[in-house]
Amino acid sequence: MYGAQHLHEFGGLPAVDFQHTAGEGSRPAADAAAWRVSVNPYGDDDRPWEEAFAEFLETVDPAGVRALIIGQWGEAYDENSSVPVNLVIAAADRLTALEAVFVGDLEAEEAEITWIQQSDVTPLLAAFPALTELGVRGGSELVFPPTKHERLRSLSIQAGGLPVEVVRGVLDSELPALERLDLWLGVSAYDGDTDVADLAPLLSGTRFPRLNHLGVRNSEIQNEIASAIASAPVVAQLRVLDLSNGTLGDEGAAALLEGQPLTHLELLDLHHHFLTEAMEERVRSALEPHGVRVDLSERCEPWGDRGAEGRYTAVSE
Repeated sequence: MYGAQHLHEFGGLPAVDFQHTAGEGSRPAADAAAWRVSVNPYGDDDRPWEEAFAEFLETVDPAGVRALIIGQWGEAYDENSSVPVNLVIAAADRLTALEAVFVGDLEAEEAEITWIQQSDVTPLLAAFPALTELGVRGGSELVFPPTKHERLRSLSIQAGGLPVEVVRGVLDSELPALERLDLWLGVSAYDGDTDVADLAPLLSGTRFPRLNHLGVRNSEIQNEIASAIASAPVVAQLRVLDLSNGTLGDEGAAALLEGQPLTHLELLDLHHHFLTEAMEERVRSALEPHGVRVDLSERCEPWGDRGAEGRYTAVSE
């Protein structure tokens, strides 16, 4: 089972809870932290997110803020992210240095990942042309129509189930500066209905010419994805390939080894997998002598006696 935790850093800066800073002496400089603004509808800070954000803008110099984390904005299973997203957009003329935004930094005690109700997050890209990093947690009600942004370098969408319309919107977007893409596809039980054919624009290597870090993970079709990536042109431009958190087994790992060379990679991340010890050794022997770091941590066992059908992703509900 997946237990989401709050971000510890974002945008290259340590994450700091705004509501836990009090007084000038304990508060970092505006540009020295990734500021998390959140409320607690079940605790001692049950005010609207709008009030918390207004206090943040009046307390921390908004012109110096480089990274902003939208945490809990209310009852996430009942209220979608459009309110905080629109409030941040409305403050664009004050948040003039903003480079990184994360929407939905809720931990498991606040909401399971599939409970988080998202919205259309692409207006953030239109409002902040200098944005270089965008992160989203939660795929429910998430909307990502094809968009264009000249400076975005990193896009991460974490989900227990990522609708194919979102994946298609991302892959149809014009993001010429994109270097890192991390998609958690999730499972069909939570609307994760992307198949390998939907990834064709990405795997072709022509969609994002500067991409060097690719994560296509947390999928119940991880073996099929690995087989497609084994011959995908995009691999030649990568430094990091992340196929972790899914149902990868020996068949997917064998396809990777039998496909195009992977010895140019800096990291092959396969953690949370269902490989046998023998296949683990094959992967290490093929790549580690060439300087490739291989993450094979978290070997899992299928549920019950169901074999391959008992494999599970790291992140579902």
